Amino acid sequence: MTTIHRLLDEAFTGVDPTPDVLDLKDEIRANLEARVAELESSGTDSDAAARRAIEELGDVRALVAELPAASPWNAHRVRPRPAFVVRTVVLSVVAAAALAVLVTDGVGLLALPTLAAALAVTAVALSLGVVVGDALRQETSTNYPMSPRRASGYGVATAAVLAALGTGWLVLRGLEFPWLILVGALFLGGVALFAGLGASQTNRHKAWALQQSEHYAEQGDRFTQDPAAAARFGIYTLVIMVVAVVAFIVLTIALGWAWSWLALVAGFLVMMIVLARMLFPPTR
Repeated sequence: MTTIHRLLDEAFTGVDPTPDVLDLKDEIRANLEARVAELESSGTDSDAAARRAIEELGDVRALVAELPAASPWNAHRVRPRPAFVVRTVVLSVVAAAALAVLVTDGVGLLALPTLAAALAVTAVALSLGVVVGDALRQETSTNYPMSPRRASGYGVATAAVLAALGTGWLVLRGLEFPWLILVGALFLGGVALFAGLGASQTNRHKAWALQQSEHYAEQGDRFTQDPAAAARFGIYTLVIMVVAVVAFIVLTIALGWAWSWLALVAGFLVMMIVLARMLFPPTR
C-alpha cells in the first residue's frame, strides 16, 4: 500500500491542506485502498493496481473545488486566553454576589449598615470596570486589541458611572444628602470620559470583518429593498410608543411609580418583536 499513499500525496501537491481537504484526502485514501485490494485480488500487480486506482480517481482538484467554501469566521477565529476567562468569571461572580446583596437589602430581607452597602456598591463598580477594561485589551476574531491606556479609560468610565448609580441609590435609602455631590461628579466624569474616548476612537475591526460588513451592506436589508415596509414599521412604532406613554401616565395616576414603568418596558419589547418580524419575515 506504500505506492498508493505516495501517489495520493503527489496528487494533492499544491492543494491548500485545509481541514476539509484533509478529511476528503482521508476518505479518498480509504476508497483507493479498497479499490487496490480489489484489483490485486483479480491478479493485478500492486504497483499497477495503485496507478490504475489513481487514474480512475481523476483530477483531485475538481473534487476539492466541489467542497463548500470555508467560513471566514472559522479561518480567523481567535480563542480567548484562559487567564482572561478565569479573571472575567471570578470578577463577574464577585459583582453578581455584591449586586445580590444590594437587591436583598433593597427589598427588605437584609438590613445592611451604610458602610457595608457602600462596600457592595464599590465591589460592583470596580469588578465590572476591570472586566470592561480587560475585555477591550483582548484580541477577538473581528477586532484588534485596544491599547492598555484606552482600555483602562473605558474601565474607569464604567466604574465611575456604576459607582454614581450605586451612590445615588444609597442616597435614596437614607445616605446624607451632600453625597449627591459625589454622585454628580462621578456620573458627569464617567460620561465625559466615555464621550472623549468615543470621539477619538479609531477603527479596530480587522480587514476580513470589514470586507464581510461591506458585503452584507451591499446586499441590504428588507427596509432598504422595500421602502413600504420601512414606512409601515415607522407607523407601527409610533402607535406602540403612544400607547405605551398613555399607559404609563394612566398607571402612574392609578397605581403609582412602582408599576407604571412596566408599560414602557412592554412597549419597547413589542416594538422589538415587530422589528424582528418585519426585518426577518417567516419563510413559507
